[in-house]
Order: sequence, then structure tokens, then C-alpha cells
Amino acid sequence: MKVLLFGATGNIGAAIAEELVSRGHEVTGVTRSGGAGAGSAVPLVAGDVADAEQVAELVRGHDAVASAVGPRIGADDDRTILLGATEGLVAGLRKAGVSRLVVLGGAGSLRTADGTRVVDDPHFPELWKANARAQIEALGRYREVDDLDWTYISPAKLIEPGERTGAYRLSGDDLLVDADGRSRISIPDYAVAFVDQLEGGQALRTRVSVAY
Repeated sequence: MKVLLFGATGNIGAAIAEELVSRGHEVTGVTRSGGAGAGSAVPLVAGDVADAEQVAELVRGHDAVASAVGPRIGADDDRTILLGATEGLVAGLRKAGVSRLVVLGGAGSLRTADGTRVVDDPHFPELWKANARAQIEALGRYREVDDLDWTYISPAKLIEPGERTGAYRLSGDDLLVDADGRSRISIPDYAVAFVDQLEGGQALRTRVSVAY
């Protein structure tokens, strides 16, 4: 497939780019400058994900769009960036006539065993709350979209660098935990799950979550 990847030089975006390339997909990465990340595994172009016209122009000719856009925690306006990306992607794909979209989501809205959301846990880090609430809004916006084949992929509660094992479990709106009660996934294995969804397209117009 020809895939356009927004946020291609972030930690998770770079792992997704590498996974896509390893499977033989033709990938173009999009960043604000088009030049960041000299060690990128894919060619980069400049573009603003919040600008629907730019998104539409960049998307044309591609089979699918992937987004790993996310603000730097504590440094950016989470809501402006995440909601801007959501609106820009939805409107841009509609203009371009491309329907397949897979999005890096957040874990804050996942349900824990007692039925509460992860973000509502009193121990949830204050630094991450604005991001989690913005991701919840973004997911709500995607759930209103019925004319694009979107998939919103939430990672485990803890996503961090690690090895690529190729192993993971999938759920929907529920937080997955392992036998020790931990919810975690490595960035490379999240990328494996992300690309599996992009290729397979089984979970359309819904959210899935990924963890060990």
C-alpha cells in the first residue's frame, strides 16, 4: 500500500514507519517542517495536519493514512493539537476521497475492572490529564464519523521503548492487564498491532486497545 504517515518522527511514529517499511509498504512521512528527523526510515514532506486543504493535497494518491500525532506532554496545548489533527484529518480525507485512516489514540478513556475510566483514577498523573481528556474528545469526534473507515488504537496504560516480540492482545474499550495486573506494551509491539490493523481492516469505525 501507499501510506501517508503524520507524526512520522515521534517515538511511536518512527516505530510505525519502520514497521510499515519492513512489510514492503511505500510510506511518506509528514512533519511540520518536512526536514526533522534526519534518520527517518521514510521520506519526509512538510504539512500541517490541522489544515484540511493541505491534508487533502498530501493524501491524494495514497491508499491509507496513518496518524501518530501527539503533543509533547507538558509543553503544548494538547486539546488544540489533538482536536485540530482530528478535524483536519476527517475533512482532508473526505476532500481527497480516501477512506482508510488509522490513528494513535490514548488510554485514558479505557475502562478498568471496576468500570471507571483510567483517567479518573486518583493516581493518574496530573501531567497527562489534559492529553487524556483531549484524546477522549478526539475519540468522541471519530465516533460521529460514519463515512470514513477509521480505527482508533489505544495503547496500554504504559507504552515505552522495548523489544519487538510480535506478541500482543487486543480488546475494545476495556483496559487489558497481564497476570500481574500491569497494563503495558512496548512501542515496537504497538507498531506491530497498528500496522496489522492498517493491513487487515477488521476493526472499522471503532476503537481497539493493545497490550500484553
